[in-house]
Amino acid sequence: MSDTWQRQSSEQLADYRFFKLRQDISRHPRSGRDHRFFIFEFPDWVNIIPLTSDDEVVFVRQFRHGTREMTLEVPGGIVDPGETPKQAALRELFEESGYRPAGGDAAELGWVHPNPALQENRCWSFLAQRVEKTVEDDHIVGTSSEAIEVFTIPLREIPGMISRAEITHALTIAAFDHHNRWLAANGA
Repeated sequence: MSDTWQRQSSEQLADYRFFKLRQDISRHPRSGRDHRFFIFEFPDWVNIIPLTSDDEVVFVRQFRHGTREMTLEVPGGIVDPGETPKQAALRELFEESGYRPAGGDAAELGWVHPNPALQENRCWSFLAQRVEKTVEDDHIVGTSSEAIEVFTIPLREIPGMISRAEITHALTIAAFDHHNRWLAANGA
């Protein structure tokens, strides 16, 4: 028996530039009854673990309005139209931190669905190795709605910070999980 719900209709309710809100009517696979579901349509997201040659991770700290708290996270953001996830990750790394990787490349670590109950997008995680600061903090672009503090933390301290809930951003934690599996697969 298939548990796939059949969408009967879909209607866009609002467009807020960064995301759209949609209402779907879908049919229950067993009862045949129709139910309403609300979906946030976000573009794909990216985050990137910037690792210096001294095994320090470049972090950003910023205020997040949903939790009304400062969060500690790796650089990240949305994939703009026409960009690949890797291009977006490298752009976000530079815009938010002023760092660039030696060689200009990043390794894809994997992706997750941030919240499949309400969203259909993905968040891609990347690793940029041997990153170097290329601009001073007062030249970091970011966006007009961001107030970012940039600093480094030794990679070896990250697991403890996650365990102590000093790092709580789920997508940053997912990126480090991807990184750990990538290290195991690459014999590091």
